[in-house]
Amino acid sequence: MEFIRDFTTMSAGSTLVSFGNTRVLCTASVDENVPRWMAGSGKGWVTAEYSMLPGSSPERVRRKTSGRSQEIQRLIGRSLRSVTDMELLGERQVTVDCDVLQADGGTRTASICGGYVALHDALTRSMQAGTIDKHPLVQPLAAISVGVVGGTPLLDLPYVEDSTAETDMNVVMAGAGDALNFVEVQGTAEGAPFSRDELNSLLDLASKGIAEIMEAQAAILATPPEARA
Repeated sequence: MEFIRDFTTMSAGSTLVSFGNTRVLCTASVDENVPRWMAGSGKGWVTAEYSMLPGSSPERVRRKTSGRSQEIQRLIGRSLRSVTDMELLGERQVTVDCDVLQADGGTRTASICGGYVALHDALTRSMQAGTIDKHPLVQPLAAISVGVVGGTPLLDLPYVEDSTAETDMNVVMAGAGDALNFVEVQGTAEGAPFSRDELNSLLDLASKGIAEIMEAQAAILATPPEARA
């Protein structure tokens, strides 16, 4: 697991996130306007776009927005909005773009983790520029995949495990310590139905992994990003 801050320099926030062989470039762009339907509300908006680049998988991915991509980018947007105070953000919109450079499972959860860091840096730079008074991100946010493979609960499944999993789940959480709470849980039995005990074991495993991811995010964000002119 690795977060590389300011992997590119043209956007307000940029992070290259790696989970094993999955690599996603997350950038955050701040627009000093909101969608027309929000004008005059005094609140901002955070949205996301997600795509897999053509060389991100063994078979070339076509440059188009699929139903899967739309579902994933909505998940990313919902997750980031859940920890953003829209009144503190003010009437501006932040778009977080998540482009998968290499896919080996867990691209949506890696996008949420890297997107949070990119968004945090973008908003910190808005504070440095004096356009925002207080940081709008109010809680840490991270996500991870879990699943059951061969009867064993596993964390952060690569493709070879995900493709044979009896149960596949994506978990998004916010907060810290005892206040770590669920934002979204997406779970599916690929074969036989799973029990409540199995569900609990997967959620416990996800919570442990997410706490470790949040520690890595916090280590990066402890030092403010370099201010931009």
